[in-house]
Amino acid sequence: MKKQLPAFFDKFIYVLIILNLISMVIESEPDLTVNTKSYLFYFEVLSISIFTLEYLIRSWFSIKQKKNYNITFFGIIDLLSILPFFFSTALGFDGRFVRIFRLFRVSRILKLGKFSKSFELLGDGIYNVKRELYITFFIAFIMLFFSASGIYYLENPEQPKAFSSITESFWWAVSSLTGVGFEEIFPQTFGGKLFGTFISLIGIGVVAVPTGIVSASFVEILEEEKNKK
Repeated sequence: MKKQLPAFFDKFIYVLIILNLISMVIESEPDLTVNTKSYLFYFEVLSISIFTLEYLIRSWFSIKQKKNYNITFFGIIDLLSILPFFFSTALGFDGRFVRIFRLFRVSRILKLGKFSKSFELLGDGIYNVKRELYITFFIAFIMLFFSASGIYYLENPEQPKAFSSITESFWWAVSSLTGVGFEEIFPQTFGGKLFGTFISLIGIGVVAVPTGIVSASFVEILEEEKNKK
């Protein structure tokens, strides 16, 4: 008989996840008293201790049952949700916002079976076209590098602060290729504007191609599921 965590423990973790996220929201308020901050900190330590214990227990059960919990979606999210607490100084930023993804676990207690099944099917769809996505993302990276380099050499003489280096130009390249735009920094030279127009048009394909690939794969899997039924 396979060992697993009791149902009440899972429910307790779900409640703790929600309370922890509420605590994170409250802690972001600027006018908190010293006592409130202290209580929130102690609750944070308690929550992380329990989350860490839960992760270790699930990892141990996974090893015993010869499963791969640690490399599953939930396993990775569980790990990322506790690491920032221990390595916040080394990371240089507060990464607690990653815990928001743990709300996916709450779907279980809400009995959102269809949601979980759809999520699983979407994962299968992405896995089936992973080779195509690798090529697409590789092309996207080349275009990103090309965009950052091109705009740097075209705009740096005119805007040395805005485009001070190729690495600083990457943000403009990302925003242009994805169609988001970046109002604070934009090309001012004729060559830069022409180049920016070209990159923006190319960006439509960069975003649309992987979206189309995943969508087609997802639709194909849905059709297979319907045929099975």
